[in-house]
Amino acid sequence: MWFIVTYFAIVLLVIEIAVVLMRSTGLKYDIARFQVISLLTSTGFTTKESELVLGHPVRRRLGMFLILFGVFSFAVIISSISSILAPDLRISYLAVIPVVLALLLVVLKLPMTQPLLMNKFNLPLERKFEIYELPINDVLLHCEDDAFLDIPVGPKSSLIGHTLDIRLKGDADVNVLFIGRGTETIRKDRLRTRLESGDILYIYGEKEEIDRAFGKELEDKDGMMKDEIKALSWIGRGG
Repeated sequence: MWFIVTYFAIVLLVIEIAVVLMRSTGLKYDIARFQVISLLTSTGFTTKESELVLGHPVRRRLGMFLILFGVFSFAVIISSISSILAPDLRISYLAVIPVVLALLLVVLKLPMTQPLLMNKFNLPLERKFEIYELPINDVLLHCEDDAFLDIPVGPKSSLIGHTLDIRLKGDADVNVLFIGRGTETIRKDRLRTRLESGDILYIYGEKEEIDRAFGKELEDKDGMMKDEIKALSWIGRGG
């Protein structure tokens, strides 16, 4: 019985250490924990987030270790059930392993250790998939100041009846990717098209520049979202 308890302690410590190392490569905590447990148990790894592990050299090596360790652990636990009453079982030797792993976990979580791990492990992903398969965050948002927004043209917008040239200056870091008008997508003539109420502008660029150029439309968008939330809340109350 003590053998199983001790080995489960080893497994839990390995999980915690692997999560710390995964986070040091740049993964968020919830994603790192889910992927570590998925790899260890060989379940649930068929997610889009698995590309974040497979495309990173350090994460991939950690994943290989976790898969092998998980298979080995399953075999050890099963075999231990049949030999748990064996008189020559040396629990004292096995108990050294969780003590060592616990010390390693403490060292990895030290504030001075985290920056060193991040500098060592936070490597760029190996792009083995097409750019259209990546989320917008990975493709467009490379800096904190980058933004990709959909901005509706409300019924009171001063843009109605005008083209986007009246708002965009030549040196502004604002790019109109396309205009959505119902089921129509306007790309080629997006800067020369006279806008209508209900159009949606898909904008990419620097946050402050976008806010400076389309501040009124962004305020109207926030107002429309609040009105929708109030309407849904009213419906939910049976109003």
